[in-house]
Amino acid sequence: MISVAQARAAVLDLVEPLDAELVALRDAAGRIMAAPVTARLTQPPFSASAMDGYWVNGCDHTPGARLHLIGESAAGHRFAGPVAQGHAIRIFTGAPVPAEGGVVVMQEDITVEGQQITLPAQLSAKDNIRARGQDFTEGHLFQPTRPLSARDLGLLAAMNVAHVAVHRRPVVAIIATGDELVMPGEAPGPDQIIASNSFILAALIEAAGGQARMLPIAADDRESLRMVFDLAKGADLIVTSGGASVGAHDIVGEVATELGLERHFWKIAMRPGKPLMAGKLGDAAMLGLPGNPVSAAVCAELFLRPMLAKMLGERHDYRPEQAVLGCDLGPAGPRTHFMRATLRRTPQGPEITPFDNQDSAMVSVLAQADALLIREKDDGPARAGTKVQFLPLN
Repeated sequence: MISVAQARAAVLDLVEPLDAELVALRDAAGRIMAAPVTARLTQPPFSASAMDGYWVNGCDHTPGARLHLIGESAAGHRFAGPVAQGHAIRIFTGAPVPAEGGVVVMQEDITVEGQQITLPAQLSAKDNIRARGQDFTEGHLFQPTRPLSARDLGLLAAMNVAHVAVHRRPVVAIIATGDELVMPGEAPGPDQIIASNSFILAALIEAAGGQARMLPIAADDRESLRMVFDLAKGADLIVTSGGASVGAHDIVGEVATELGLERHFWKIAMRPGKPLMAGKLGDAAMLGLPGNPVSAAVCAELFLRPMLAKMLGERHDYRPEQAVLGCDLGPAGPRTHFMRATLRRTPQGPEITPFDNQDSAMVSVLAQADALLIREKDDGPARAGTKVQFLPLN
């Protein structure tokens, strides 16, 4: 068996960032940029008033000065003529200033009598003007390494960028295997259960930015498996659940090998999720997850999610967080244990408490969990209050 760290490194070696595609800015939210963009203009494109008020020449900005109003400047409608000494214009927020070197005096400080204004006895040192290019200038480069947010789209729009090169979304084919499985809504036979893994995986894939293709359930025979694998052609990544163990009916690895799978590893020293398989099947990476729902979900968090992140050009490093343990725990055992747990925020920091029942078939416990408490293999007993590592569950 290999370690969790070795398995993560191995699955990440199976994938690369996907090629770029050009999308309209309206469709770029949540995508990862594949290339930088440059601002096509300067923002602001002109020096503009930061408030409603009156623009005056710098030489007229003296306490109590009386000036003659000769016009106004509004957003989208600048004052076109020069403003001579002794004159002023009414100006509104966002409007271009008529010249450099002036000052905008806020309207609340001005006394207005017809076409005459009087400046206050005490003047502010601020000019209340947004300088040309104070936000960014033409040619400014922008390429965050995270999914594009609403704020990012606002910046790109302001840069006059209409299309963005982003990494293509990975297409992930999901194959659930087992004679015992039926889809939700169907009436299971006396020896059957409802297939839940595919729904866990599809939701995780789509939340991570991929495109999930949920294929028909494959029965435990070679012909059925071959047919469903054939439906997976064209996918960037094939994810199976079930059939990766050593039982007489666990034939996913055998059939995949017959179809050309180059297997990189099979077993991992972790719980839940010991029987995990990974390799290359043609142009696609393949990840064979265990059949138990909790095992499949935990392995998807640890291995599938970072694979997707790398394919999308996103950060994919392993970054556990720290919390204090909320209860006493016994020894960890010979495999790294990822325990379903609840996280409680306290004034002193996060506190994590694992569920008593860690059975890998308990979907109800999985649904309540918001973190995975990490117990490294061969760790001894841990007392409440000890600092431990965890991975948050989204």
